[in-house]
Amino acid sequence: MRVLAIDSSGLTATVAIVEDDQTIAEYTTNYKKTHSQTLLPMIDEMVRMVDADLAEIDAIAVAGGPGSFTGLRIGSATAKGLGLALDKPLIHVPTVDAMAYSLYGCEDIVCPIMDARRKQVYTGLYSFAHKKNEDGSLYDEPVFQVLRMQMAVPVEELIRHLNVYRRRVVFLGDGVPVYKEMLAEGLKVPYSFAPSFMNRQRAAAVGALGIRYYEAGRYETAAEFKPEYLRKSQAERERAEREKNAVPTVRRMTMEDGAAVAEMEHQLFPDAWSEKSILETLEQPNTICLMAEKAGRMAGYLLAYTAADEAEIARIAVVKELQRQGVARALLSELESICGSEEMKKILLDVRCGNSAARALYEAAGFKEDGIRQRFYENPVEDAILMSRQLEINA
Repeated sequence: MRVLAIDSSGLTATVAIVEDDQTIAEYTTNYKKTHSQTLLPMIDEMVRMVDADLAEIDAIAVAGGPGSFTGLRIGSATAKGLGLALDKPLIHVPTVDAMAYSLYGCEDIVCPIMDARRKQVYTGLYSFAHKKNEDGSLYDEPVFQVLRMQMAVPVEELIRHLNVYRRRVVFLGDGVPVYKEMLAEGLKVPYSFAPSFMNRQRAAAVGALGIRYYEAGRYETAAEFKPEYLRKSQAERERAEREKNAVPTVRRMTMEDGAAVAEMEHQLFPDAWSEKSILETLEQPNTICLMAEKAGRMAGYLLAYTAADEAEIARIAVVKELQRQGVARALLSELESICGSEEMKKILLDVRCGNSAARALYEAAGFKEDGIRQRFYENPVEDAILMSRQLEINA
């Protein structure tokens, strides 16, 4: 079997052509150039040097993360593009698995560490076991063992894990020079660092491990492949922080919001309302329909029907990633304000018996339990708790 292997998960860019019993070619650079500049030219040069034909490879093995977001995206796009063009399957090889595999046969705990910043590392714990052969022969095939799957953890937590194992540890990866002093201060077990020729990513290791994964059926089409980030990107973390700190705003829902509300319905409820149902509700005169926004994005909505001096909440929802951030409270507060201005006396609602978080929210907002409607909900079948809140009418 012959595979093209690619790893651009860190500063190191590395590509290789690997067969079952040999590495045909490997091209590795560890220099501050963007992978978008280097990766394809490296593949082209390597293929040219050994007169290879990429159409004859059987699969493409690619380091699928964790690692640099930009690097992983470039490597993923390169592998997917080649896989689609050549109609070849992709083998997802976790980055730290391949790094550990490059220390083949090591009986110590192998601990690759990639700097994830903020005193965190991408890592995993590995070793090679040795089993006695039943026929008494001296041939000894090491068995690659994953002691702890790849993860993103604080360095202090990693040190605690390693101290529990009470075994010698060998470290490799770009996190070594960054956290060498912390490791020295915290470790209570013997440790060492891999030498320079094996302390960074190598595409040959990605390819060799990829062949084993392929033989075990662990491969996918190019269209199915996705890198594994383990952690949000810096931009995503900053956006999440802005959203968390932003104050929700609430406005009246418009017809233009119908499609977005329908999409949120399908994401949040098994009995989702259709866009048509939402638009029909908006058109009715006896409704109060509210939309909440947070940090410039739609965060939740509320649909209520009015009759005489009462308003009944038919739907209230908040997108999952913005829950517990004051959005539902803002919607309830605005509904109460509108009801007060229209001289309504009571707000009604029902909630699943098992939805303890929602019940706690409503109780904090002043709602009281009035009774139970048995087996009211479906998917799953569950009782409904009837709740209401009396409003004070200003004279």
